[in-house]
Amino acid sequence: MACFAVTPGAYMQETLRITEIFYSLQGETRTSGLPTVFVRLTGCPLRCQYCDTAYAFSGGEIMTLEAICARVASFKPRYVCVTGGEPLAQPNCIPLLERLCDAGYDVSLETSGAMDIAATDRRVSRVVDLKTPGSAEVARNLYSNMAELTARDQVKFVICSREDYDWAVSKMIEYRLDQRAGEVLFSPSHKQVSAQALADWIVEDNLPVRFQLQLHKILWNDEPGH
Repeated sequence: MACFAVTPGAYMQETLRITEIFYSLQGETRTSGLPTVFVRLTGCPLRCQYCDTAYAFSGGEIMTLEAICARVASFKPRYVCVTGGEPLAQPNCIPLLERLCDAGYDVSLETSGAMDIAATDRRVSRVVDLKTPGSAEVARNLYSNMAELTARDQVKFVICSREDYDWAVSKMIEYRLDQRAGEVLFSPSHKQVSAQALADWIVEDNLPVRFQLQLHKILWNDEPGH
């Protein structure tokens, strides 16, 4: 009888810690308004001062990739968004994204910009934040990600002040983001800068960016599960 060496963990299933999986309308990015399944992974190494998903920092449920994909499939979606927290803080996010793409979904990934995106499946539309000074996490930006961007990807700035706006414009120019990425998104941090003020600045400067509001906050007051 032949004997085969078994490496430790060879029979262990790949798992992720999941805060929630739900079906709703996409509230932002280029697919805003489209019915989408959201897979929210637990945990984040950042603490942005405007964070609206602090409930995903801890807790959650351990699920296998098979169970996650089965739950996603039960909604029969066209669009799937993997978000957090910071999804790339869990290494098995990478194989999850690949499986979702293989299943034929249009997949997006929402990431803080502090984690390396190079290993993610290129079929994924990666929505990469650049944290502004007003976020309190600007030092966490991983600028090497800018060279990884493709026309499928999107770069998002959350603007907290006029100073943040000017900083974001300078980064857009420095990294030629309107040429590297498919979309550059500017969003107001609502408690700190008005949506109208940000819209006026964009129009005045004729920026090649997409202004966006968070549709889910308008519709459901940002309740979990929407």
